[in-house]
Amino acid sequence: MNTNYLKSIINDIFLSDSPSGYYKKVDSVIYDKVKEMGYDDILVDDKGMVRIFIKGESSEKSVGIGAHADTLGLMVRSISSDGTLKVTNVGGPCIPTLDGEYCKVITRDERVYTGTILSTSPAVHVYKDASVKERNVDNIYIRLDERTNSKKETEELGIENGDYVCYDPKTTITESGFLKSRFIDDKGSVCIILAVMEYMRKNNIKPKYDTHVYFTNFEEVGHGGASIKDVSEFVAVDMGCVGLDLEGNEYAVSICPKDSSGPYNYELTNRLVSYAKEGKLNYAIDIFPYYSSDASAALRAGLNAKCALIGSGVHASHGMERTHLDGMLNTMKLLLMYLTK
Repeated sequence: MNTNYLKSIINDIFLSDSPSGYYKKVDSVIYDKVKEMGYDDILVDDKGMVRIFIKGESSEKSVGIGAHADTLGLMVRSISSDGTLKVTNVGGPCIPTLDGEYCKVITRDERVYTGTILSTSPAVHVYKDASVKERNVDNIYIRLDERTNSKKETEELGIENGDYVCYDPKTTITESGFLKSRFIDDKGSVCIILAVMEYMRKNNIKPKYDTHVYFTNFEEVGHGGASIKDVSEFVAVDMGCVGLDLEGNEYAVSICPKDSSGPYNYELTNRLVSYAKEGKLNYAIDIFPYYSSDASAALRAGLNAKCALIGSGVHASHGMERTHLDGMLNTMKLLLMYLTK
């Protein structure tokens, strides 16, 4: 198992804008990738979740795996009198990291305008508090790359309240094997699952049990996994946390027995730990203090299933994130063991 296919799809996935609720582009990319592999039982449901069913060696039980394809983002809250845009956050972006970022505003008829996210005190030669002003959602705005100096002129561009704002992920794979980008949480895991599916298809490997694969689109706002069903086990593949007293790192697969939503299934988590030991994987077991997942949402919605959480370690989550291909490969290997043992 290697990362060649993984690396080949990263740009396609990461450069498909998909803040929570804006899912058509990324759904189309995922659908086409899965279809190209030869899987044919694919459905995009009414909520925008891409669902794939893979027949297993046994129908004794059904298991599920999933990752969320939605990302953090912004949305136009209002158009100011000078033609600039005030915004509201979609999910929980780390607002100070957005100061100075390039962005796109997507209108309801799919016109795209570029711009820059700025502090309301953007110039050191003009504003005394330029370097110290708090960067929060009320103190940032979007400067459009258009000749507009009034609310009316901006409205004439077709921009309205509720239009999505997508900012540049800056996706890069370095020669030393680091993937640095916004939205590794959780497009990194989308790529990991697709790479495992491609490996299984290429090598004629069937999962042990009937398997449902879910790519959700509302995880960052809390209800992505709420419509997961038809499984007795579900493993969410999401980012692993790095920092403080955590054992996880960018080169390892993290296994999370508990996050802020409570503990995950003890037996299933232990099974994943045993697979990591058996495969001599680089792994860590960590509690994630400020975190919930699609598995959390599924359980809250009433899913009667054993649930667990794994993922490649990601540094600087919700900001300028980074992981390593080794961590992604360790996650791929653990996921493959789960599906086939």
